Amino acid sequence: MLTYKDVKKNETIRTYIKMADATLSELGYTDHSLAHVTKVADTAKYILSTLNYSERDIELAQIASFMHDIGNIVNRDEHAQSGAVMAFRLLDQLGATPEDNAIIISAIGNHDEGTAVPVNPIAAALILADKTDVRRSRVRNRDLSSFDIHDRVNYAVEESQVTISPDKKKFQLSLKIDTSISPVMDYFEIFLNRMLLCKKAAHRLDMVFELKINEQNVL
Repeated sequence: MLTYKDVKKNETIRTYIKMADATLSELGYTDHSLAHVTKVADTAKYILSTLNYSERDIELAQIASFMHDIGNIVNRDEHAQSGAVMAFRLLDQLGATPEDNAIIISAIGNHDEGTAVPVNPIAAALILADKTDVRRSRVRNRDLSSFDIHDRVNYAVEESQVTISPDKKKFQLSLKIDTSISPVMDYFEIFLNRMLLCKKAAHRLDMVFELKINEQNVL
């Protein structure tokens, strides 16, 4: 069976990820590089392994996570759907079974907040892992005087941690934000739709989603 290791080392897939990130860089978006997709894959593994999902489900979630942003090479708009179509062809060429391929592309096609639905546990894990990757190192621009609100919100995050409660009923994103760079309300202006999507994804995994900012529960 196709493994995450097979996908991660595939040079064609890695090239699409790198070139998609280069395109987003030209458009002024934050980091969507190999570092981002690898972190998303690691978080998706943490989520499903903590919830005692099967090794195969974990593997599929990691594959979907690693490939989820390749559609940005086509266009930022509807990149989830473009990426799903690209992933279908690539995975088919790599010998993925129809069932595995279907699960992966449905997760990829449902990860962006504009059209996302946590249609299965793999999609839910991908949504949570992707939307909670908020950190200063994703900001490419280092000139604070020219920051837009997206730069400010991400750069203000000094610490970010994802945890699942011991009873496996609560998924929490905990952030430490420098409010001198970005007020908390700016964070909500940019990320509210993403956090509401995280609530749906957590519910799909029989959990509730909580957001804690500077030690205060805000969602």
